[in-house]
Amino acid sequence: MRKHSLTLLALATIGLVASQASAADLPRKAPVYVPPAPPPITWTGCYIGANVGGVFARRSADFGSFGSLDSDTNSGFAGGGQIGCDYQFAGGWVIGIRNMFDGTTLKRDRTLFDPITGASGTLNFKTQWFDTLTGRIGYAVAPAWLIYGQGGVAWAQNKVDLTFDGVTFGDLSNTRTGWTAGGGVEWMFAPNWSAFLEGNYMDFGNNDHTVITPVACPPPGCAFSTHAKAATVLVGVNYRFNWGKAPY
Repeated sequence: MRKHSLTLLALATIGLVASQASAADLPRKAPVYVPPAPPPITWTGCYIGANVGGVFARRSADFGSFGSLDSDTNSGFAGGGQIGCDYQFAGGWVIGIRNMFDGTTLKRDRTLFDPITGASGTLNFKTQWFDTLTGRIGYAVAPAWLIYGQGGVAWAQNKVDLTFDGVTFGDLSNTRTGWTAGGGVEWMFAPNWSAFLEGNYMDFGNNDHTVITPVACPPPGCAFSTHAKAATVLVGVNYRFNWGKAPY
């Protein structure tokens, strides 16, 4: 009996060793691949882009004794490009700087008449382009959505073509400097690409001129001033170079 038990024990031991050896020879199942988490979206980086939209202007002219003109608001097309840089800090806060240059189709014609002297003329306002240099601060309300405000300095080429008392004076203006403020929302819709919608207000203050004509304005001439304001509504797209983390 004892000999039979020892035989069974030996056979069981041999079977266990053989099964373990066979298991060691079987191919092992590869571990399940878990992809790494994508890096967080960041607004840090520089960009270049293009924009298009509408521009709405209001211009006025004060001719002293000849009265004044307060032109109705007129509108036109605006389009151009922008370049800038942003830096994201303290969670969702973003600061940046941007330069935007847009051409416009704004123009307006007005007729002048002095009932005392009988002198008449035409006044043509044109805004050929504007350029804004602004700082901005915003907050990422969601990883890919940024709400921002901005403000800074603005330049515009506002031409005033005047024909008065039969004399054509041509361009009586130059590049004017003013201020701008506005804000908008930007959406990072794909790696390195974002789109924005924004509105801005610009004020270029008063610009003084002097007109000399033989009849109505003999030397030293008649002084008049013009004032230009404008607002824009723009949509645009930016390509972001992102010197920091990848945008997605």
